[in-house]
Amino acid sequence: MAVLLGRLCISVRAVCAQYVGYGGAIRAGIRAHHPALSPRWHMVRHLSVTPDLTIKYEELKDLLKNDGVVLIDVREPWEIKEYGLIKGSINIPLGDLQAGLQLTPEEFEAKYHKKLPEKSNTLVFSCLAGIRSGRALEAATSLGYNRVHHYSGGFDDWTRHEATEKTQ
Repeated sequence: MAVLLGRLCISVRAVCAQYVGYGGAIRAGIRAHHPALSPRWHMVRHLSVTPDLTIKYEELKDLLKNDGVVLIDVREPWEIKEYGLIKGSINIPLGDLQAGLQLTPEEFEAKYHKKLPEKSNTLVFSCLAGIRSGRALEAATSLGYNRVHHYSGGFDDWTRHEATEKTQ
């Protein structure tokens, strides 16, 4: 739903751009007649920003207690080797995420040594500080995953609270 609203906002912005005149000023009279420029536009735009998809440390700890929750770390492999990872997470670099989630279950297991997440699973994305994990939401939702979150504090925040697992 959030992705659809985000795409709607992008489409509406494109329509609005047609009405922007010289110097960025909106032509007179357009605001009154164009719904995208009305106060309602700001309400729709607010809906496209999805703070409920962002979780904090305590929420992640609670989610990880449940079955069907898959934690995916979207950092690069060298970052995992150097700094470690959250125990139980799957490392799929952001650039490989879309292709990785489209692998067959057998290919996914061979490559990542974990079971391919099902569309009904809750996916939580993490990275170093919450930037790349936010981008991972769009890739996952475009593939039909609708129970997605990102850990805004990322690995950096996790290390303040927990021990980490280093790979060799």
